[in-house]
Amino acid sequence: MKITVLGTGGGARAHIAKLAELGHEVYVGTRDPEATLARTEPDMMGSPPFGQWLADHPGVQLRTFGDAATASDGIVINGIDGHNAVAALTAISDRLAGKTLIDYAVPFIYQHTPEHPWPTPWGIMPKLDPCDTDSLGERIQRALPDTKVVKSFVTQEQTTVVDPGSVGGGDHTMFVAGDHADAKQQATELLKDYGWTDILDVGPLVCARGMEMYAHMHSAIGFGLGQQFGGHFGIKVVR
Repeated sequence: MKITVLGTGGGARAHIAKLAELGHEVYVGTRDPEATLARTEPDMMGSPPFGQWLADHPGVQLRTFGDAATASDGIVINGIDGHNAVAALTAISDRLAGKTLIDYAVPFIYQHTPEHPWPTPWGIMPKLDPCDTDSLGERIQRALPDTKVVKSFVTQEQTTVVDPGSVGGGDHTMFVAGDHADAKQQATELLKDYGWTDILDVGPLVCARGMEMYAHMHSAIGFGLGQQFGGHFGIKVVR
């Protein structure tokens, strides 16, 4: 398949590399390809410049968000940061019409001054916005009514999403939510290709609220395990 990944951060790179390994034709979207390739410094998470990384992955094509979305023949994975995702996706809504958009972004706001801050090893914990009564996944769906949005991947580090067997032999749970059964089936099949055997459909896209809010618990578990950034662990729904 021709699959598009929007974004060039560490999570997006995990999907790009795995999809290429599985034999898919991979297109990567970024706001300004020339600027992306010109960067020489690591990103905020310490990942090497994308141009340097891309040189080790021949065949992967870097394009603008819109051109990359157009190249997909059905599946687009959203790795744009949550704060900018709705605006960036709205700008290319016509290129995403009729396609399945698998969204794993978390709506984190990093620059804020909470009354009761949560100190972490890397600074103050960001807040979620939206939260409780809305979700980023739902906002994306409202902005892109002709696109089939599926919320998934969001409850794990993306390196674990593409390699579930690296934790507990793969014996842990991944979730999908969305309002389109066929799109959720596409996401499920991709997860199976990644190696997932326990995939739980939690229902309509409104369930993205719980999946996104889990991000704080994911961090808390990682801290408890002594893992400062995210964490190499899984969660299992025991029936």
